[in-house]
Amino acid sequence: MAAPIDLLCVGLTTLDITVRPVESLPEGETGQIVEKIALSPAGTAGGSAFVAQTLGLRTTLSSAVGDDPQGQIVRSMLDGAGVDTSMLAIDPNWPTSTTVLPIRPNGDRPNWHMMGASIFAPVTEAEFAALDRTRNVHWAAVGFPGTMGKGADFLREAQARGVFTSCDLIAPTEAAQSDLDTLLPHVDLFMPSLAEMRELAGTDDPVEGAHRFMARGAKGCLVKLGGEGALLVLSDEQIHAPAHRIDPVDTTSCGDSLCAGYIAGRTRGLDQAGALRFAVATAARVAMGVGTLGLLEDYDTTLAFMLDTAVKDERR
Repeated sequence: MAAPIDLLCVGLTTLDITVRPVESLPEGETGQIVEKIALSPAGTAGGSAFVAQTLGLRTTLSSAVGDDPQGQIVRSMLDGAGVDTSMLAIDPNWPTSTTVLPIRPNGDRPNWHMMGASIFAPVTEAEFAALDRTRNVHWAAVGFPGTMGKGADFLREAQARGVFTSCDLIAPTEAAQSDLDTLLPHVDLFMPSLAEMRELAGTDDPVEGAHRFMARGAKGCLVKLGGEGALLVLSDEQIHAPAHRIDPVDTTSCGDSLCAGYIAGRTRGLDQAGALRFAVATAARVAMGVGTLGLLEDYDTTLAFMLDTAVKDERR
C-alpha cells in the first residue's frame, strides 16, 4: 500500500543559486569575495515542499526538472531531505528553472531567472490517484501552460475527497488573474503577498483584498505582509500574526516557507491563530540564513522559536 501524503505540492520548482552579500556588481574583470554561495531547491512548489518536509510533513512534489546538472542537484537535495520525488518528472526538452540571486546586505534579493521545465509539467492520473491518501494540496502552478485546464478539476476533486487545498502564485500576470477565476472556487485558502494583492485585487487594504478574492470563490485568504507578519481572513474572523524581531539575511523563500509553515502547523494540530504564528516563525527562521531553509531546523525548534522570540508589537 502506498504511503500517506501529508502535503502534495504542485507547480514551480527551481534551483536557486544565492550569493551574499552583494552590494554592487564588480566592474570590468574584477571580482569580489563574498561570505556565502548556496544552492537550494526552491520555487512556490519546490521550496514549499523542501520546507514542509523539514518541518516533519510527509511531502510529495509534483513538478518537473530538466535533464541537466541543475535538475540532478534539485532532485538529489530533495531526495536527501526525504521529499517524495516520484512525481517530479525529467523533461529533456527544457532546462531546469534556475534563479541567480545576489542578496543585498539588508536581505533584498534582485534576481536573474531562467524559465524551464516546471511551468510545462502536466497534472497526470498519478496526481489524481494520490488524492485518496493526501491530507493537503498546495497548488503553486497558477497560469502555467502545463496545467491550464486541469487545475480546477484537480482541486475540485481534492476538495470532494476532503483534502485541504491552498493556492499560491508566482507573479500577478494576466494569465494568473484569468486562471484564478477557475481555481479559487475550489481553494480553501489563497495565500498571496500584499504586493500580489495590490495587482490582482486593486487595493492596498489586505482585508478588503481578501474579501475580493473570497467573493471570487476562495473560502479564506492568508495575506503575506512581509515585515509586518501575516493576516488570516476567514468568513467569520480575522487574525494577525506580527513578525518576529530579527535581522533578516535573505528573504528569498520567506513567502514559500510561510505557506509551508501554516500548512505544517495546521496539520500538526495547531488552531488557526497558532498555525498562523507558526507560519510567521517559519519564515523568520528562513530569513535568518541564506537559501531556501535559512536557519530552519525542524518543527520543534521552530515552535520553541515562536514561543520564545519577541515580535514587533510586543515588548519584552
